[in-house]
Amino acid sequence: MKRFINSKSDIVTEALDGFLATTPNAFLARLDAYPHTKVIVRTDWDKSRVTIISGGGSGHEPAHAGFVGQGMLTAAVCGEIFASPSVEAVLAAILAVTGDAGCLLIVKNYTGDRLNFGLAAERAKAMGYKVEMVIVADDVAIPGAHQPRGVAGTLFVHKIIGFLAEQGASLQQLAQAANELTRRIFSIGLSLDTCTVPGNQRQDYLAATEAELGLGIHGEPGVAKITFAAAASLMQTACNEIEKAIGDDHDHYALILNNLGSVPPIEMQVLAHSFLQTTLSEKVGLVIGPAHLMTSLDMNGFSISLLQLAPGDKEALFADVTVASWPGARELHGTASVSVVASPAEDRPGFEPSENKAIKATVLTVCNTLLAAAEDLNQLDALIGDGDTGTTFGNAARYIKDALEQLPYATDASLCFALSDLLARHMGGSSGALMAILFAAAGEAKEQAASWPSALMSGAQRMMFYGGAKQGDRTMLDALLPGLEALQAGSSLAEAAKAAREGADGTADMTRAKAGRAAYVPGASLNGVVDPGAEAIARAFAAAANNS
Repeated sequence: MKRFINSKSDIVTEALDGFLATTPNAFLARLDAYPHTKVIVRTDWDKSRVTIISGGGSGHEPAHAGFVGQGMLTAAVCGEIFASPSVEAVLAAILAVTGDAGCLLIVKNYTGDRLNFGLAAERAKAMGYKVEMVIVADDVAIPGAHQPRGVAGTLFVHKIIGFLAEQGASLQQLAQAANELTRRIFSIGLSLDTCTVPGNQRQDYLAATEAELGLGIHGEPGVAKITFAAAASLMQTACNEIEKAIGDDHDHYALILNNLGSVPPIEMQVLAHSFLQTTLSEKVGLVIGPAHLMTSLDMNGFSISLLQLAPGDKEALFADVTVASWPGARELHGTASVSVVASPAEDRPGFEPSENKAIKATVLTVCNTLLAAAEDLNQLDALIGDGDTGTTFGNAARYIKDALEQLPYATDASLCFALSDLLARHMGGSSGALMAILFAAAGEAKEQAASWPSALMSGAQRMMFYGGAKQGDRTMLDALLPGLEALQAGSSLAEAAKAAREGADGTADMTRAKAGRAAYVPGASLNGVVDPGAEAIARAFAAAANNS
């Protein structure tokens, strides 16, 4: 699999240097025993306070280095990808930033991290340092597991304990608070695909119909393969597992919605919306995310972590930090969290329904034709664009059909204005705007008693003015203009449809588009492919002709 790396052996050190060079936090540095000791530290730390150190294998960015800063970690110890850092690296971090107040290590429950951080702690103690270690084991994927894994819930510990350290809490107080805090955190992950370790072969063990529940953050298999479903269903599945773990004793929680790596932002927002539809959301008072927090390289999945809130937790979670990777917290009150304000009043023209059976039948036929052609048009557009032409024209046809009985068919100008209004509101994309312009201008011409061919040609000319395209630019105009010119010359609808079809087919020989998304497509990709907008217009002409 292709990657933006220079070499597998240098990926972590180069990434950390890139991070340090670009982070807005100016008070960060790395220890000089690079690259064998990959430790990021605060340079503004007051050693009279307890040091907070965390870390582990890399590949979970922005964790762990991304959370070093005022209000969170004092230092982060980074291993190679998915590999625990060495004892020497952890010890170097402790010695670099720890004063008389001592050091608290926050470690996720993985054997390598426990052993290496633990041995470093013992060595530091032998040198006279005060060191305590807290182990985070928040994964609820396997009920009753003897060694639950530590996953994204660790961020709750970083934030709350980091806040308390800034306030001057003692090492004993912080260790006690951290251990108590870990018992109130519950997490689970769900993915559609595993991660890919740079330089390694991708393991595709999930079928297209499968998702994975309860996975770890190192690409290890989940507790169960489940049937792939809509986002709401998958989110509900994850929430069901959390609800089993938390029981019914409490109803005040904070949520971390974590992107495990490669879920697009729009899908993470869909997942946030899906969470708000669950009964679990009724127990959640604040949310962190959706955001990349504790990732697993490019894993196409998410995790949810819940913290049972105790006095003082909200203040700690809302406290400001100098950590750019921390997205902040927000109060959450179910669907009421979405603010709604009134839209400005728009003076839309009102239309009285009226009948002209011939025109109504033509409108219905054209709509049905475009709906039936949606998949063909999408496939055609996918060859040269973003594959949505059929959906765009289909949406327009669907909304016009829904309004079919309310349209003013007996008054040509009013019908044009009504169609323009529907297309402007519901069709979307540049095609929607262009078609709305066409019918608005046609309506104006109809008010001046223009014929249908002349009125529609006026609309096409307005389209060209606003859209900047002309015939020969490989757009819908290459079918629209020949059809309208034929009608203006007195030809029948059937002859106009033939002209539109010839115009559309002619776009397949145009290897350069001068407008629309196809303008950015190489000529070789355009050759032999009919412009999808022109194809839609040609089919609309044919439908109108067949109904005449």
